[in-house]
Amino acid sequence: MHVTHLSLADFRSYARVEVPLAPGVTAFVGANGQGKTNLVEAIGYLATLGSHRVSSDAPLVRMGADRAVIRAAVTQGERSQLVELELNPGRANRARINRSSQVRPRDVVGIIRTVLFAPEDLSLVKGDPGERRRFLDELVTARSPRMAGVRSDYDRVLRQRNTLLKSAAMARRHGGRGMDLSTLDVWDQHLARVGAELLAQRVDLIAVLQPLADKAYEQLAPGGGPVALEYRSSSAVSAGESGESFGGDSSGGGAHTRDELYERLLAALAGVRKQEIERGVTLAGPHRDDMVLKLGQLPAKGYASHGECWSFALALRLASYDLLRAEGNEPVLVLDDVFAELDARRRERLAELVAPGEQVLVTAAVDDDVPGVLAGARFVVADGAVERV
Repeated sequence: MHVTHLSLADFRSYARVEVPLAPGVTAFVGANGQGKTNLVEAIGYLATLGSHRVSSDAPLVRMGADRAVIRAAVTQGERSQLVELELNPGRANRARINRSSQVRPRDVVGIIRTVLFAPEDLSLVKGDPGERRRFLDELVTARSPRMAGVRSDYDRVLRQRNTLLKSAAMARRHGGRGMDLSTLDVWDQHLARVGAELLAQRVDLIAVLQPLADKAYEQLAPGGGPVALEYRSSSAVSAGESGESFGGDSSGGGAHTRDELYERLLAALAGVRKQEIERGVTLAGPHRDDMVLKLGQLPAKGYASHGECWSFALALRLASYDLLRAEGNEPVLVLDDVFAELDARRRERLAELVAPGEQVLVTAAVDDDVPGVLAGARFVVADGAVERV
């Protein structure tokens, strides 16, 4: 799969830009602040319905405009599609596929699949659990686009349950009579049902990702492993259990059906209900889980060196790429200003590993930041223009 054309209108710094693309390596070279990352960010948004740089859509719309449009032509085998998203901060976004307007934004998920390498990837290892949950959920959705709907349903139920809990907490603090919380049991069931599906997908993902991540780490840093991925579930702790982890090398994922995970989540919610009503927030569920990354026997976070953390983060991205490619739809590889962050050894190893990709998009401040093995098309990005050289 590859993108053959990218069109932007009022997206970030671009009033309008048209960029023809082709299989193989394409590099966008330009000084910082010229807009090269904006191009690959747009492609990533079509793949994930989110940006790797900001958490809301407002910064994506050019100053003075009220909306932005991202449009891309995509080819997979003999099939070509045109996918378009209209970003409307404060209002519902709109989507079109092959000029049809009768689609939801989440319907475009899966048409383009990307694996992104960026300086922000270091937070996968060093950052908080939310970074690792996002990594898992985006990869889960890339594997199975229907999970975009499951994630949306979970977020909706969580918001509504939190609203009820917050109202109850405020009533207690102000000395009012206790609220009727009879509906909380219903919300528990909704949250547990959707949460069990998300939890099962995450655990299954870690099981298949584990050996690929270990292999990728060995390729990037020979002799430096092994690495291990473990899923740390908040529901076990909340239910008064020992804090069970689901590891990539264990049978934990297969031993728990969705019905069993549903019951575990229900038990966890029941176990923390008193605290939830006091604090006004949901304290158990996939939104509070984590993926623990281990290098050898120790957690990478807090123990691994800076270089080891980089190798681990890159290994997770390479493992993602290998997994998606093995499942039949090779993703677009995006390397956003990542080579400038790496030492010479990691730079060359990463470049050699990704060079065979069907489509590789690279951004760099200067030509010298692009390893020679990634020879291909070059665009210069400057003053709002993108020109082929």
